[in-house]
Amino acid sequence: MKQLALQQLLSRGLEDTLRRGNIWWQGERMFGLPPIRRWAFPHVLSNVSGGGLAPITVVRGPRQIGKTTLLNQIIDDLLTQGVAPKRIFRVQFDELPELEKVAQPILDLAWWYGDNILGKSFHQAAKDGEQALLFLDEVQNLPAWAPQLKNLVDQHPVRVVVTGSSALRIEAGRDSLAGRIATLEMGPLLLREIGEMRGYGKIDPYLPLNGLGPLKDKNFWLGLREFGEKQMDFRRQAFRAFSERGAYPVAQVRADVPWERVADQLNETVIRRAIQHDLRMGAKGKRRDEHLLEEVFRLACRYIGQSPNQALYLDEIRRAMHANIGWQRILTYLKFLDGTLLLRLIEPLELRLKRRRGASKLCLCDHALRAAWLQEVVPIDPAELENQPHLTDLAGRIAESTVGYFLRSIVNLDVAHFPERGAEPEVDYVITIGEQRIPIEVKYRRRIEHRDTLGLRAFVERAVYNAPFGVLVTLGDDPASDDPRIISMPLSTFLLMR
Repeated sequence: MKQLALQQLLSRGLEDTLRRGNIWWQGERMFGLPPIRRWAFPHVLSNVSGGGLAPITVVRGPRQIGKTTLLNQIIDDLLTQGVAPKRIFRVQFDELPELEKVAQPILDLAWWYGDNILGKSFHQAAKDGEQALLFLDEVQNLPAWAPQLKNLVDQHPVRVVVTGSSALRIEAGRDSLAGRIATLEMGPLLLREIGEMRGYGKIDPYLPLNGLGPLKDKNFWLGLREFGEKQMDFRRQAFRAFSERGAYPVAQVRADVPWERVADQLNETVIRRAIQHDLRMGAKGKRRDEHLLEEVFRLACRYIGQSPNQALYLDEIRRAMHANIGWQRILTYLKFLDGTLLLRLIEPLELRLKRRRGASKLCLCDHALRAAWLQEVVPIDPAELENQPHLTDLAGRIAESTVGYFLRSIVNLDVAHFPERGAEPEVDYVITIGEQRIPIEVKYRRRIEHRDTLGLRAFVERAVYNAPFGVLVTLGDDPASDDPRIISMPLSTFLLMR
């Protein structure tokens, strides 16, 4: 019956849509692919070509950050290498709503592809040196996508690349895919990608993508600071572009387009798309409150880089909506937005404490979303801030948010914030690698005083935290501390880590 359902859909145009989406089967190639490839390109290409241990590669990230473009570039590169077109099958699931009627769309489409395009079983194809390569774009909206993929890769020798813009739904599939999946989190453009896109040059990342071990070494951070000094011209130009327009590809690739038009595009294709499409339906088809989602996101923009308490949320939401909205509902909607990867909720570090957890810190994926949604542009470039010093405090919050989201985008890195606790001062972030912790403080101002490093020093001095040194992220290039346990560097250098 399942196969019959698929055949009925195919007879009404789905097959034609699939063939049009895989033009290489007709000997054609894709037109207009960007020449610049994002950082994830070589890693995904290596995995899909058989270099990775896991048969499934998951690339997740917010909408409009280039996941589909990445897949298309990889497919085009494979074809250029001489991979037979029939070995490549791509499906863009967010453009095929009719598949919602099919009980197991991934498996049924795979069988259709094997029978009608590959012309042989997946086992025979692999034996013949023609292993099938499947590219499944925006797969998270399919019901039970993970069990279907598990069945496919357990029973058949195929390589699969999956993309998704919902962390919640992608994470929900990880348990059943344990040992079969490699995950990459591809957020908005990295600083070095912005510099390359704007024609300022091309540099390699300082941190390799093969483990977190280097972060535990003080010499790694000292080397990163030196790396930033050597790349000063590139770094400053790229950071200025980042300050002006953010890190979404659409904003940087068309630097000639006025910011107002870019802001409209971000609001419509990123924020409203996530709120109205990705989050509109809840459990059992119950619609979520779109207005409340918008207001919660607005609050996240307004309190960027901060940890608002429950009372503030309740007061602001009730005032904006003229309704008595409960805290659990607001918290649930915050977690929904975290699931779209538009923002990240950084939880407080809990070590020896038994009491109730503190408030989460709000970190947006890109300050340009804040500028677009609130219609308020705040520069974070040092030269621009010098001309608008009244925005320094707000710029500091944006810098803190930028650091938080950047750290959370490093797969498998444990990131928390450390709120003030009695005599212990707060620390903006604490990253944990194994048993070692590294406190990171953001002080985004022209002049750093001794008291500004109190949180770092207090944390490092507590032997129980096992933190041999701390990192201070600043506005300018000048050394900000003479304490040998504290490594200072400007935000623009910090962002060159990846």
